[in-house]
Amino acid sequence: MEQEFPDTVTVPTATPAEVESSVKADNGVSGVSHQQVEEGEALLQHEEENEEEEGEEEEEEEEEDDSDDDDTNDGDDSGTDNFNTEKRGTQLQKNERTAGATSTLPHMFQTDQLLFYERFKAYQDYMLGDCKPSEVKAFIADYLDKVLEPCDWLALWSTDVFDVVVEVQDLDVKELKACVRLVLPLQCETRGCELTEDAFVSLLEATQHKVALQQLHVVYDESGDFDQTALAIEHLRFFYKHIWRQWDEEDEDDDFDYFVRCVEPRLRLHYDILEDRVPAGLVSEYQSLLGNCSQCFQKFSVLRSSLSHDSDSELDNVSMVEGLKLYDQLEAFKRKLHIIENPLLRYVLAYKGNVRPQCMQSRGPRESGMKVVHVVTASCSGVQLQSLFNAKLIPLCFSEDTEIQHSIASTSGKYLIEFHREPVSAVESCHKGDVVIVLPGIYSVSSSIFITDSITIEGFGFPDEVVIEKKRKGDSFVESTGADVRLTNIKFIQHDAIEGILCVRQGMVNMENCVLQCETTGVIVRTSARLTMNMCDLYGSKGAGVEIYPGSVCSLVGNGIHHCKDGILIKDFANEMDVMPSITLENNVIHNNEGYGVILVKPNCGEPCHAPVDRGEDPVPSTEDNREAEVKDSASSSVRSTATVSGLAALQPQYADTNMASCSTSRKWQFTRQLSRNKEASCSRAVHDLKDHQVFVSIQGNQFKRNGMGDFGTFLY
Repeated sequence: MEQEFPDTVTVPTATPAEVESSVKADNGVSGVSHQQVEEGEALLQHEEENEEEEGEEEEEEEEEDDSDDDDTNDGDDSGTDNFNTEKRGTQLQKNERTAGATSTLPHMFQTDQLLFYERFKAYQDYMLGDCKPSEVKAFIADYLDKVLEPCDWLALWSTDVFDVVVEVQDLDVKELKACVRLVLPLQCETRGCELTEDAFVSLLEATQHKVALQQLHVVYDESGDFDQTALAIEHLRFFYKHIWRQWDEEDEDDDFDYFVRCVEPRLRLHYDILEDRVPAGLVSEYQSLLGNCSQCFQKFSVLRSSLSHDSDSELDNVSMVEGLKLYDQLEAFKRKLHIIENPLLRYVLAYKGNVRPQCMQSRGPRESGMKVVHVVTASCSGVQLQSLFNAKLIPLCFSEDTEIQHSIASTSGKYLIEFHREPVSAVESCHKGDVVIVLPGIYSVSSSIFITDSITIEGFGFPDEVVIEKKRKGDSFVESTGADVRLTNIKFIQHDAIEGILCVRQGMVNMENCVLQCETTGVIVRTSARLTMNMCDLYGSKGAGVEIYPGSVCSLVGNGIHHCKDGILIKDFANEMDVMPSITLENNVIHNNEGYGVILVKPNCGEPCHAPVDRGEDPVPSTEDNREAEVKDSASSSVRSTATVSGLAALQPQYADTNMASCSTSRKWQFTRQLSRNKEASCSRAVHDLKDHQVFVSIQGNQFKRNGMGDFGTFLY
């Protein structure tokens, strides 16, 4: 009779051999037969085989999952995967409405918060590649033709006046337009007016049912089928709003990489502005330049189109002269824009238009003629107070024109005493000749410190004990316009200041035994300002440790300048209004900077520059023979008309004088290759020494160690 096993079996921990030996030892008394032992062995073997099979199946499933993950990762492309159509569900978020807002319109895709690298990769790898300016529209049309869904998707047609839901029925990518129809029942919102369904139908009929793609916002869909359509239209909209300029395709020098020269620097500038990395004054100047340049280009284009081909009238000659003036203005605007847009030129030249008006004016001396000592401390022990009185306050008491202000309202003798809890309020309370004494402690400030009068700010202790730290973003940390300002025994820690840890705009600053821990930029000495910096330690600047402008006077003695991008940046591009800087450089230790220890920025006056050039560009002719040949060639042409200004009429021989002038200047009507090459003809190079340069009044006893690109260098632009 066979033994029946229950569904759940408890298997003994002993091996079958042990069970069998136990049976033999008990002479069969244990009640376990040989047949049961054999059946137990079979059961154990069967369970072990099942466990092995299950383990193998799990390993195969894991390998398949890993393979699927690898395939998915291979297809991923950093948030702008324009051609991966096998994604499951949408990868984009929907545009949530603000709290309390009500709308009958459907949700849109959230596409306006893309990161820098996402837009960079989309433009570089998919949309523009290495196209020339004249090829931009063709490249964009080809990109849209590959990415956009051809029809049957919903979008919000958005203008300044209304938002209405439409359905896309066809595309015209060459014209950057879509053929649409209204979605019924009508879903719309208007601003400042009321529009009916008939009004929208009439509007679409007037435009042949074609709408600009930039005005369409794709309606949110969870399937993921329209992700790439939404992203592509966002890239198109952003490009024509923030990157493209009307005059880009007018450039006669068309043989260069448009992405490298124009798109990348403009894109970086846009995100630098968004992240508060560009001074507010410079942003305002940039926006103003864009507006002025656009207006000038419009006037120039209208005037150019009004000129006839064959007319030799006096009116056309006058118009041509006016056009040349407009062209000169346009080129000046473009050069300034190029300086701001190019991050390297923005760093080394620091566009001089960035001089914002001061928010505080000098107070001058008090009417009473008295001078005040301001004491800054968050808390003060008796020992510190006694030491302060003995070392500083008592000697000042013997000065008849000095008061000591204290936070307690009561008076002590003839002196009113008042303490300040932080240095900003102390400096803002100062008049000419006042003294600010900062006791040991760490003082965190959220606003900039503006020094507008001749005052002294002194730390009462070692620099590492008296720390002023700026944590919030802003254009500058310490900004001085006072005629004679003194800073001693203080450590300044900078976070996110854009225009420098110390910016000397006007007047003179004497700084001694201070520590300047930079995070973004270092000390800036503007034109006509003076700086004397002795026995200070400056480090950590992502720009130059010290930037010296034309017309300034700077004395650096016994300082340590290290771990910056460049140690000292000297700007020798003086024009007729400026003079070269005057610099004393003695006994400094300039070491471990990423670039040069000392770098001189100056214009490239015909010196050979071996910077890489764009594809197809010839070297810039710089010899006198080439210049003379060019002038002779220009003068020998009795009649000259340009490709860019098709409306310029050739002048008749009777206007000989006018003809000579127009021949020599008619090149200005073109966006010439010479100008475009010069915009890129900038480079830096190491030089053996700058000690004999006339910007140095004295240069001796300095030590240069482990600077990445050399001790001395020049930047030619």
